[in-house]
Amino acid sequence: QIIVGVSGGVAAYKSAILVSRLVQNDFVVQVVTTASATEFVGHATFRALSGRKVVSDLFDPGFPLGAHIELAREFDLMCVAPATANFIGKAANGLADDLLSTLFLCFTGKVILAPAMNCEMWAHPAVARNVAQLQQDGVQMVGPGEGWLSCRVNGKGRMAEPEEIHDAILTIAK
Repeated sequence: QIIVGVSGGVAAYKSAILVSRLVQNDFVVQVVTTASATEFVGHATFRALSGRKVVSDLFDPGFPLGAHIELAREFDLMCVAPATANFIGKAANGLADDLLSTLFLCFTGKVILAPAMNCEMWAHPAVARNVAQLQQDGVQMVGPGEGWLSCRVNGKGRMAEPEEIHDAILTIAK
């Protein structure tokens, strides 16, 4: 069972492919989105691909103990793809102001992040510090790669391809 967290980056369209692939490999997939993620891919897409309700509200009444607590207890693995600079910064510094960041802090299983951002953001020392802190905390990073970015330049910051993320998940899930 895996949580796929989707934060607000244009690479969220790749997360739909990842969710589909995981479901095809018999994973139970729970998608958790940030509010800004839905600006890129809507809940209907993730609901259809996962076969489950998408969760994005920290105060979802369907979770009496809190969505962050119940989901953290129910699932074994968490993958955030795309993991934006904002999410990475919050995760590295223990900040929790939405369901995904709060869930991250409650989650005791293995975590994979697939960073995705503008190349200047990826190169910023603050992002590098945050990534290093998360790796020291045991979080596995997949990517980013180099290539064409939505900001119309070639550079590092492109989210890993769904197949690469899928393979990393399979390696950890074994």
